[in-house]
Amino acid sequence: MNAVERALELTREATALGLGSGRAAARFVEALGARLSATKARVRGVATSEETARLAREAGIELVSLAEVNTLDATVDGADEVDPRLDLIKGWGRALLREKVVAAASRTLIIIAGEEKLVPALGHRGKLPVEVLPFALAFCEKKLRGLGLEPKADRRDGKLFVTDNGNHIVDCGTGPIADPRRLEEDIRSIPGVVGTGLFLGMADVVLIGKGDRMELADEMRRTHGGKR
Repeated sequence: MNAVERALELTREATALGLGSGRAAARFVEALGARLSATKARVRGVATSEETARLAREAGIELVSLAEVNTLDATVDGADEVDPRLDLIKGWGRALLREKVVAAASRTLIIIAGEEKLVPALGHRGKLPVEVLPFALAFCEKKLRGLGLEPKADRRDGKLFVTDNGNHIVDCGTGPIADPRRLEEDIRSIPGVVGTGLFLGMADVVLIGKGDRMELADEMRRTHGGKR
C-alpha cells in the first residue's frame, strides 16, 4: 500500500474533506476522484488553492466553501519539512494561508511527505515562507531581517508573485530553528504579516512516501499533547 492509498483508507468514512495543495495532495485528489467515481459515494471537498479546485473539478469531486460545512472530517495535504514532533513547514507551493485555515477547521490533518522532507529540526532545508500584505512588504522585510532571518520576496519574471489571496510571499532564509513557537509568535506580531509556513501542533498523521510511487515507508502519529 502506498502513501496515497493509505490516506484514502484513513478517510474512507469521511463526508467532508480538506484538499491540500502540491504534488502529494494532487495525487490524493486524483485518487479520491477515482474512488468516488467507482463507489458512487459522496464526499464534499474544500480546496486550499485555485489549482487544487481545478484538479478537484476535473476529478469529479463536489467542492464547497468552509461556510457550507461545520467541521471537516480530515484534510490531506503535503509538507516541505516534518520534524520528529510532527511539526511542519509548509508553503513552498504558496498556498500556506488557506492550507492553515483548512487544517485548523479539520478534526484530523493527514500529511503525505517524501522521505527527503524529514528533518531533525524545522528550518533544516533553509526556507520559511511568510505571506504578507502588499502594502506592508518593505516594512515586513525590514522587521523579518531584524529577527535574524534573510527575507527575499518571491519574484517571477521580475514581478512580485501574487497568492490566491492577493498577497505576496517572503521566503525567509533560516537555519535550524531553535524555538519554532517563539519564532511564530515574533513573526505574527509584525503588522502586515498574515500567515507563516510554521504548522505547529497541527498534524495528526504523517505518511512517509518512498520514491516516485510514494511507497509507504513509515506512518508517524502524534502521541503527545494533542492539537494546540
